[in-house]
Amino acid sequence: MKVLLIKEVKSLGKAGEIKEVKDGYGQNFLIAKGFAKLATPEVIASWKEEQEKLAQTLKEELVRLEAEKKQLEANKVVIEKPIAPIGIQGSVGNGDIAKAILEQLGITIDKKHIKLDKPIKSTGVHEVDIKLGHAIHATASVEVIGVE
Repeated sequence: MKVLLIKEVKSLGKAGEIKEVKDGYGQNFLIAKGFAKLATPEVIASWKEEQEKLAQTLKEELVRLEAEKKQLEANKVVIEKPIAPIGIQGSVGNGDIAKAILEQLGITIDKKHIKLDKPIKSTGVHEVDIKLGHAIHATASVEVIGVE
């Protein structure tokens, strides 16, 4: 029996491969557990179409992430904090930066993807590394301004 692997099966093959297996193994294990489908022409065509859609979606997402990276690196994010005798009151953390980016640039970023070695506690321009996804990183400039 010929099966189309949907998931990687150790010692058999990777997803997308068509393999010849014994009937019992194919029916009772691979197909029953959701690792494979019977390799009919319709199933193979459907799988190829699905993979093309996934590739197109990935390409579109990469283009979007590159555009967001350029926008983040071209603009400066400004955050205002009350002034203290030394520096600012409190600190500027990941959540503050994510909120400011959403308000000023319209880009939604999870605060967990913003890398700060330590919270920002002084005024001035600070460089912040932001992980956008698919190994794309942006370096954003965050300017902290003290207000009274």
